Amino acid sequence: MKKLIIAALVTLFTANAALAADDCAAKAAEKKLAGAAKHSFMKKCETDAKAPASSCEARATEKKLAGAAKSSFMEKCEADAKAQVHVPASSCEALAAGKKLAGAAKNSFMKKCEKDAAAAK
Repeated sequence: MKKLIIAALVTLFTANAALAADDCAAKAAEKKLAGAAKHSFMKKCETDAKAPASSCEARATEKKLAGAAKSSFMEKCEADAKAQVHVPASSCEALAAGKKLAGAAKNSFMKKCEKDAAAAK
């Protein structure tokens, strides 16, 4: 039974990767990409398609969370991710204060928050 389930999962992921490649090729054609730009786009697109649904999901899996602990972690992680998506750099300080961060944790948070804010522009 385990072998059957594993075979089904492998088939599912293989089919998903094939569909993702077709989808990425269609997107590249739609954007009229060629050469190095197309190659770079395809590589990123296919990597993103193979990645877990979210970085929160990947982190929960990495931490081997399950059940209520996973649900709680996912809820907080996704809420934090939404809060940081379009945060102006000036709001990073307010977010850090709201999270009651201090010291190295605050410095790390501020650095990442400001970097994300600059990337969103």
